[in-house]
Amino acid sequence: MSSSANLVVDDCSCDKLLSHLRGLDQHQLEEFKLGLQSPRLLPENFQQIPWANLKAADPTNLLCLLREYFPERQMWEMTLRIFENMNLTSLCEGVRAEMDELSQMQGPQNSDQEEPEMPGEESVHRKTYRERMKAKMLVMWDNIPWPEDHIYLRDVTENEHEVLKSLVYPNRTGAQPQTIILEGMAGVGKTTLVVKVMLHWAEGFLFHHRFSYVFYISCHQVREMRDTTFADLLSQDWPNSQAPIEEFMSHPERLLFIIDGFEEMTMPSNLADSLPCTDWYQQLPVARILFYLLKKELVPMATLLITTRDGRREDLKKLLLNPRFVLISGFTEGDQEEYFFRYFGDQDKARKILHWVRNNKTLFHSCSAPLVCWIVCSCLKRQMTRCPYFQLSTQTTTSLYAYFFSSSFATADFNWSGQSWPEQWRALCSLAADGMWSSNFTFAKEDIEHWHLQAPLIDFLFRLNILQKVSDCEDCITFTHQSLQVFLGAMFYVLRGMEGSTGGLSTHQEMRVLLSDAFADMNVYWHQMALFFFGLLKRDLSRELEDTLHCRLSPRIMDELLEWAEESLKYETVSFHFEFLMFFQCLYETHEENFVKQILDYLPEADLDILGDLQLRVSSFCLKHCQRLSKLRLSVSCLNPQKESTFNRETLG
Repeated sequence: MSSSANLVVDDCSCDKLLSHLRGLDQHQLEEFKLGLQSPRLLPENFQQIPWANLKAADPTNLLCLLREYFPERQMWEMTLRIFENMNLTSLCEGVRAEMDELSQMQGPQNSDQEEPEMPGEESVHRKTYRERMKAKMLVMWDNIPWPEDHIYLRDVTENEHEVLKSLVYPNRTGAQPQTIILEGMAGVGKTTLVVKVMLHWAEGFLFHHRFSYVFYISCHQVREMRDTTFADLLSQDWPNSQAPIEEFMSHPERLLFIIDGFEEMTMPSNLADSLPCTDWYQQLPVARILFYLLKKELVPMATLLITTRDGRREDLKKLLLNPRFVLISGFTEGDQEEYFFRYFGDQDKARKILHWVRNNKTLFHSCSAPLVCWIVCSCLKRQMTRCPYFQLSTQTTTSLYAYFFSSSFATADFNWSGQSWPEQWRALCSLAADGMWSSNFTFAKEDIEHWHLQAPLIDFLFRLNILQKVSDCEDCITFTHQSLQVFLGAMFYVLRGMEGSTGGLSTHQEMRVLLSDAFADMNVYWHQMALFFFGLLKRDLSRELEDTLHCRLSPRIMDELLEWAEESLKYETVSFHFEFLMFFQCLYETHEENFVKQILDYLPEADLDILGDLQLRVSSFCLKHCQRLSKLRLSVSCLNPQKESTFNRETLG
């Protein structure tokens, strides 16, 4: 399936051109895009389409761009010129036939003539708003920074786009789902999808007849706003802030509100006890306005489209009326395979790496996000370049991320005095850890100043693709992918220092709370943070980080962990919800057998449901070190035993 089913293209000739574009394979599509950047093929005085818009466009989005930048006749002429340059003979014949038919139907046309406007009457307000939002979304799209060696595949939102249309339009029973939640891991394309929805509506290709107005509200952008009214919030994208509020209120069923990044909102504690709010002009904190909107009190008949990272479903269920959840899954296994093949070029080498990734379930799951694929590929490629006899079998998820940071800094032209660098590194890790505790993934200028992070370091992290600017929030930064923030947040707890990241507890106390929460919670990000924390205890890895990053790790961290285990793993203190398998996986990540023996001496019982080969391997490693285990409940199912493939121990050189 493709996203084209969602975009209403009334012009028959555009349908035919879309069919030609869909007929291109992935490599041909990229060559076509490059043709649109070639001065030799472009008309004189032509305004070039920004590469940021082209690079991730699927055929439907590419058609939107062609219609935006070319009059109809010139659009076909340009397509023919590129097809001829690509030696696509049969497609050239088809395009010439379509152009002849077009000439007969329309007669001679001036290539500078503007496209006819869409049928139907449109208010001046609506037209002005669509033009402004189109410009705003294109700027957001252009400002998304991607690493230079990142591989672009198809638009990962294709299938989700079609699902979205089926949800927004009435079903066979006539019921109209009015609240849709797009949930998924960080980096799988949720924001990309809703920005495309906003852009395609503004261009007149999507939901144009369903919604008169579509509003895009970024939670991290409005979170720091002062008290305002709902009317003023909707007026931000209007000239002189003069939005036609009465027009909005007269047809609420024709309004779509996109609320992007719900996970960055903090729910008011007394929301359940508050009186209903229907006043668009009442002055309130922005968070409370958004929650009244979510509860369908401000605009009961409007449609809501919400994005959130996984882990917030229960919070949303408390707020929303009959919500429909849609999982945004990101890269499929086939997408990952294509990414690795194209990144490494050598298919045999890529297959070996893919096999290793698939055996590491945590990493494999994370590779649903395109940027995690880039982190994995770029890091392994650096290691293979440095060491021709590099062995995959020595790698853990933690060592992979550790090498990503250490190699980035080791090869970069950046110098700090020996005294200031450890302080700056700890400040960066403090920022990351504090953000994890407060569910903050976007950091304002005030956050940077609070942790005394200096501008040269921030600029340097931009260049390394560790940090990036936030396209719709001035002076805001974020980590390129949340897993980088999680790693640095975990690293904070192995660094020397007494003061915690949140300002209330010491580092040691925060570490104990982190572990207790991680092993009693299903939150994937806490699990990942705990995994990195234990993985950083590996002695050769910690020495390498100290040498390359010039940071100081705590010499007492293992002793502190043993103290935590002695208190937390007793019969009377182990929670019914304690995640024994997650705990075992963290111990396995350390590769430190003596430490594992010591900490498991405090474990009196275990409850294990083993569902796969990795869990079996992890459990057998830990159980053989459980010298004082007196009670074990063990369930083993769904195993697919496989002998370790020989290339897992081979070199990749």
